[in-house]
Amino acid sequence: MDGELGWLALSLAPGIGYRTFHRLLRRFGSPEQVFTSRRSELKEIPGLKKKTIDAIKSSALRETAQKEMIRLGSLGIQIIQWGTEKYPKYLANISDPPPLLYLRGTLLPEDERAVAVVGSRQASAYGLSVCKKICQELAWHGWTVVSGMARGIDSAAHRGALEGGGRTLAVWGTGLDVVYPNENLTLSKEITSSGAVLSEFPLGTPPEPGNFPVRNRIISGLSLGVTVVEATVRSGSLITARMALDQGRQVFAVPGPIGRPTVEGSHRLIKEGAKLVESAEDIIEELLPMVDRKLHREIKTLPVGEQPELNEKERRLWELLGMDPLHIDAIARSVDLALAETAELLLRLEIKGLVKQLPGTFFVREFSSYSF
Repeated sequence: MDGELGWLALSLAPGIGYRTFHRLLRRFGSPEQVFTSRRSELKEIPGLKKKTIDAIKSSALRETAQKEMIRLGSLGIQIIQWGTEKYPKYLANISDPPPLLYLRGTLLPEDERAVAVVGSRQASAYGLSVCKKICQELAWHGWTVVSGMARGIDSAAHRGALEGGGRTLAVWGTGLDVVYPNENLTLSKEITSSGAVLSEFPLGTPPEPGNFPVRNRIISGLSLGVTVVEATVRSGSLITARMALDQGRQVFAVPGPIGRPTVEGSHRLIKEGAKLVESAEDIIEELLPMVDRKLHREIKTLPVGEQPELNEKERRLWELLGMDPLHIDAIARSVDLALAETAELLLRLEIKGLVKQLPGTFFVREFSSYSF
């Protein structure tokens, strides 16, 4: 079994993880040579169990791989082998690269200029807004945003990049036929049309908890730096940050309101030397010297439209709101207006992009309008 079929078949053998796969490559040189090796030679590989050797020497594995190739083709999923030109350059050089990447979408040379943005699944309105704003700016400046398409910050990172007209890559902890979380089905399609979704896990792999820390090394490995936006001290985002440091990547963190558990991890990173981020330019100025001149795009000023004019009542509401959600009843009492009039004014501000409504008729100021 040579070429893609051999790589796929070996990856599907029971008991073959990415470390064992690379151990076999170092010993035999290629999957094809693994399949033509003698049982006695395979027994010399540390950790290779009898059931794995039996699978390698059986014809059933070829049949399974052939069926999988047909299914991958029908789903529009490519296979990218480690060591080929298509394989992402920075990812190829980490200590434990995935031998095989499943890909739907496209990888372009400019994706080498990439920044990972990760954070809490239970993010605050402040965290979601600042994340989206930073990723919009990164996209505008021509940087690809990498994340994991989880709820919260990850999803906001992808959406920010898309809204900025840029590219984004999503690294999954499942097979590419298993969208997780399932409410991100539409988002996954949008990402595919403006970048790619990737996974090292074969089709049908469910969202098992152990998959996500493993996939985090790919998120950091694809990127020049990792930015953490809201993370608890036990967050998986800190695992990604540690992996980034191990891979020689830069680590950035966005500060947040003191006392909130969702920013304790981010603040710890800053104390330990991560660069504090207030805007995309804080990231870009640090990473730009690492970028190939062929991929460089001059930093531009973000397009800014005319600031909307507010009447007296609209301004009173806008000045009252901040990053902490306020219920509409409390807002109406604070500005001494009827509930119906308050609702109408809030709707106007929301249409102007200055206010955001949260579930339960709570409202916050949009982060991008803080300096208005």
